[in-house]
Amino acid sequence: MSLRIGKIDGFTYPKSFLKTIELNLIDFDLWYLMDEAQVLQKMEGLQKRYPKRQLIPFARRDDNDDLSCFEVGKGERVYIIHDFSSEGYEQRREYEDFWQWLEAAVGEMIEYNKEELRGE
Repeated sequence: MSLRIGKIDGFTYPKSFLKTIELNLIDFDLWYLMDEAQVLQKMEGLQKRYPKRQLIPFARRDDNDDLSCFEVGKGERVYIIHDFSSEGYEQRREYEDFWQWLEAAVGEMIEYNKEELRGE
C-alpha cells in the first residue's frame, strides 16, 4: 500500500505511520488503513461535514462510521471521528500519537478475536 496524496499545506505524515505502512501492517480486523482513493473520498466528505477542521483520515472502522484522522496543525495527535455526526459532536476520542492509536487498535483486535473464538 502506498499513499501518494499530494502535499497538504502544513501536514506531513508522522514517521510512525509511514513505518507501519512500510511493514505492511494495514489490517487490524476492526480497523484498517485506507488506500489513497478511500482517503481522498473520505477527506472530501469530512471537509464538507466539518468545514472548521482540516482532517486527514487514514483508517476506518468496519463496524461503524468511525474514522481515525490526523488534523492539520495538531502535530501527531490522532482523532477518532464519528463521521456523519452533527458538527461539534463528531470527535469520540483522541490519542497523543499514532503509536498510542495503533496500540489501542491492536488491543481492540485482540479482544474482538478472543470473544469470536470463545463463541465458536
